[in-house]
Amino acid sequence: MEKYIKTTTCTMDCPDACALEVTVADGKIEKIAGARNGHPTTGGFICSKISRFAERVYHQDRLLYPLQRSGPKGSGKFTRISWEEAAGEITRRFREIIDEWGGEAILPYHYGGSNGLLGDAFLDHYYFAKLGASRCQRTLCAAPATAVATGMYGKMPGVAYEDYPQAKFILIWGANPKVSNIHLTPFLKKAKRNGAFIAVIDPKLNFSSGEIDLHLPVFPGADLPLALGMIHFWQANNLLDSEFLSQHALGAEILLAAAREWPVERAAAAAKVNAEDIARLARMYAESAPAALRCGWGVERNRNGGQALAAILAMPALLGKFGAPGGGYTLSNSGAAALDQAKIFGNCSWSTRQINQSQLGQALNDPRLQPPVKALFVYNCNPVATAPDQNAIIQGMLREDLFTVVFEQVKTDTALYADILLPAVTFLEQREIKKGYGSYVVGGVQPVIPPRGEAKPNEEVFALLGRAMDWPDEPFYWDTETYMQKTARALSLNGASANPATFLEGKIQQYDFPGTTPVQFKTVFPRTADGKIHLAPAALGKRPFQYDPVEEAQYPLALISPSNSKMISSTMGEYNYPELFLTIHPRDAAPRGIREGDTVRVFNELGEVICPVKVRENVRPGVVSMPKGAWQKSSRNGRTATALCPATANEVAGGACFNDARVEVEKTVLLAGE
Repeated sequence: MEKYIKTTTCTMDCPDACALEVTVADGKIEKIAGARNGHPTTGGFICSKISRFAERVYHQDRLLYPLQRSGPKGSGKFTRISWEEAAGEITRRFREIIDEWGGEAILPYHYGGSNGLLGDAFLDHYYFAKLGASRCQRTLCAAPATAVATGMYGKMPGVAYEDYPQAKFILIWGANPKVSNIHLTPFLKKAKRNGAFIAVIDPKLNFSSGEIDLHLPVFPGADLPLALGMIHFWQANNLLDSEFLSQHALGAEILLAAAREWPVERAAAAAKVNAEDIARLARMYAESAPAALRCGWGVERNRNGGQALAAILAMPALLGKFGAPGGGYTLSNSGAAALDQAKIFGNCSWSTRQINQSQLGQALNDPRLQPPVKALFVYNCNPVATAPDQNAIIQGMLREDLFTVVFEQVKTDTALYADILLPAVTFLEQREIKKGYGSYVVGGVQPVIPPRGEAKPNEEVFALLGRAMDWPDEPFYWDTETYMQKTARALSLNGASANPATFLEGKIQQYDFPGTTPVQFKTVFPRTADGKIHLAPAALGKRPFQYDPVEEAQYPLALISPSNSKMISSTMGEYNYPELFLTIHPRDAAPRGIREGDTVRVFNELGEVICPVKVRENVRPGVVSMPKGAWQKSSRNGRTATALCPATANEVAGGACFNDARVEVEKTVLLAGE
């Protein structure tokens, strides 16, 4: 038996960017484990999602060859074709559409959180820009957070996980590191042993009383009044760091004026938490140093999300909590590395219309949209499972006049509606460069096994399609090795050069700030144009810090759809999430006659989901929870949480408002055969 271990980097959509050791026996993946050395946070352990990832590589629904639809849309019936035939058909149809409707009738639909630098917003953008296609406004996650963090701090690198044990106070707001950032948890435990006060703000309780000191179960969408209430408390008690603000910040008065409208009692009523807890939290934060704020992306998933993020990220500035290890904030640390694509592609302009990906259903069904979307190219994404208003998306994808290409690893819910299916490699079968957005690393990705079947990486597919268009541009004729070298040379880590050889070996490169971790306002500073913190950035629009609650009397329960331990977005839903369920608080279950294990109907004006129920106290009253990313086969009526989520857009960067969903729940009985 031939057996070997290869090192590589996990590319999945997670802040940690883990270093992996993959054991291969007789050409097949036998084990995936975390590297013990050479990475600042992996520490020899990884999540169960990635340790089981070989199940995706060898799954029965893995796409191995190009396929063409041979049955009705949605039937899942396809016939194998060659790559030459697939590229030829895509090119022929695109040319026809461009001739009749113009390039904007083609919509590339992608997100790309689980990709490296070569796999998203790279040669794919170069290809679609040359087509003159519409642009996909990527808003499913992180759009408001990115806009706010960039406007306020210029995406200044944040507190490193390794420095959390030095903090005396830690506030985790809108994040659950136990399922989506597990390598922070050992540092939280160490901080707790060191005596840190740890508080969590989340509609769900994800920690035990031994792990945290305070939990505020904020009502979904009410993070903004809660944050403003804390700021009001600091103003009323003269706890603001006026000297720091005068030296380093602009726009404080706009924020403070908004906070003056939110005394603690009013904030508590809006957020549906205890006023005493708000005051206790605010005082502990003000009086502790170093103090670390871990802000997650759960905050942004509602109409007030962008405004709330700005108020929350202002807190360490208002209190002057920078300047020491373990002091400041952490959101995304991706801004520590920069890729200059002009060094790779030259000056490539693309200024066509933008279509918000969170409103795909509207775009596919709106007769007023000119030109209409006549071609949809889906990659790095599974919108039927992950985008709001699932029923509208399915309706649109059933259009016979819509030419749909899906480029995927497995036969997803979205793939069932494709006219052409293209097989993609997994990260264990390719070369890539992964930039961590939590851990301060950039990791090389190398294939541990050859690609299965005829699966190809993204850069190879878009090069193939560019050549099929008979375009002479050099990037369409480069190979992956060339892209790796060019990308590494165009990449800087806090201003330092990247090492191409490190990436080719599947190893990681760390930063020097100086030192491997930054200290905000000591070794790293705001990367705004003027070097200042902008506490009321332009991204907030004309009504900064204004609260807009969801009013829906007909549907009294707020639905949240958080991350879970089984999937990364919808990835691995083909095998790792067999049954969808709803979680409801006993106080909401009892008057509805609902008991543990009952089948329930969760519904609103957009649709319904039928699934079993769990009655638990870890979700607050007035809120029900259904995990995000589940596939249609996991529910009892082929619909999931996104069937209930509105396609409304956040004023800040057009972000998705999943948690604005309001629903009713009733016990139901499925008849035989349903």
